[in-house]
Amino acid sequence: MFRALLACPACAGALAADWTCEACGARHDEADGIVRLRSASDARTERVREFYTHAPFPGYPPNDSLTWLRTRAERSPFARRLDAAIPGDARIVEVGCGTGQMSLYLARADRVVVGADLTRASLRLGADARRRFGIERALFVETDLRAPGLRAGAFDVVYCSGVLHHTPDPRASFRSLAKLARPGGMIVLGLYNAFARIPLRLRRAVARLSGYRWIPFDPVLRDRAAEPARHEAWLRDQYRHPEEHRHTHAEVLGWFAENGVDYVRAFPSTLLGEDATDLFAPAEDNWGLEAWLAQLGWMGSLGREGGLFVMVGRRREAAPSARIEPGAEQGA
Repeated sequence: MFRALLACPACAGALAADWTCEACGARHDEADGIVRLRSASDARTERVREFYTHAPFPGYPPNDSLTWLRTRAERSPFARRLDAAIPGDARIVEVGCGTGQMSLYLARADRVVVGADLTRASLRLGADARRRFGIERALFVETDLRAPGLRAGAFDVVYCSGVLHHTPDPRASFRSLAKLARPGGMIVLGLYNAFARIPLRLRRAVARLSGYRWIPFDPVLRDRAAEPARHEAWLRDQYRHPEEHRHTHAEVLGWFAENGVDYVRAFPSTLLGEDATDLFAPAEDNWGLEAWLAQLGWMGSLGREGGLFVMVGRRREAAPSARIEPGAEQGA
């Protein structure tokens, strides 16, 4: 069920039952419920991997359960809409799944979910939770977008949130990501917004000046004051990350166009006053000026919790080859 969705990171070849590549013979393995399909990383990617090795994010509390996981996820309007939009038999990959909470949440009905991440410490928490919760239709894979151990064109839904803006070259990372979706498949991409991130950047400047002893107006840190581990995880992830980029709606539209991805919509919507419930339904309009105004407004809404926004696209179907009739060539 899962092997057909994976590939050798060295040559993209098919994998045998023992995870050996049938094409180039490269040997891979599985341990603790995690398939290891990661090749060597560049220095900047390795710094990010080490960062999450020391502080996997987000964590699982004591006495968790599948009910806890679903209840927690469904507090988010976005998570509810994503779950409702994905068909019950979809093949899903979450790239940069971290500790796997969204992957496990989406692994219901007849869906098959692959959670991929480059940090084994994070994946181990996800694999342990999968066993505790008794979820069979999810698999965790240690891999890297630079050479993904994931089969190109194999997935109905490619979900990647909070990840590309921590890669050395987000535009190149998206190029690799887009190839994972089948023609007609959906791509759901979450990134830091350049405008919505401004409030946190201001808070971060104050934090640095105070040696991180005082961070004003962060509602997440305030809510987690009684949970030291989760408080420290948010502090590290948002204020001390070694690699961070910020993006605009127009910039990501350019990525979509370069990679044969048709724009569907943004979440929150860039149409002022719209609150569409169907995440995969095309937006009625895509006016650049309206999108800029919406992003300015996100400083007061998304800016409270880090400024993450979502862009949804559909990988374009391959155009049928045109048959050229004799004598119809250009200039004939």
